[in-house]
Amino acid sequence: MSGTELLENLADGPCVVACPVRRALDILDGKWTLLVVRDLLSGKKRYSELQRSLEGISPRILAQRLRDLEAQGLVLRRVFPTNPPTTEYELTEQGLAMRGIIGALAEFGATMV
Repeated sequence: MSGTELLENLADGPCVVACPVRRALDILDGKWTLLVVRDLLSGKKRYSELQRSLEGISPRILAQRLRDLEAQGLVLRRVFPTNPPTTEYELTEQGLAMRGIIGALAEFGATMV
C-alpha cells in the first residue's frame, strides 16, 4: 500500500497507538530530532560537528536526541579510543529511509517562506 493510500485509510479513523503516523511521531519527537537526522543524511559526523551545525542546541539535548535515535535503531554510534575520546555518528539503513521525510519537509518549508 502506498503512503497516499495508507493516509487516506487512516484519515477516517481515530489516532490510536497503532497508527503509523503516531508511531513515527513518537520516534521523531522533539524540536531537534529531525534536524539531527538531516545533518546525518550527508554521512558520518562527529559530535562536535553536529553541535556546530545545529546552532542553538544545547549539549545535553544533542546527546539525548542522539541516544534516542540510537535506541530506536536509526543511528549508529562509534567511540574511538583517543584522548579525549572521539565519538562518531551515522544513520543506519533504517535511519537513511527518513530521507524522503526530510525531503518532503524541505519542500513544504520552502513554500512557507
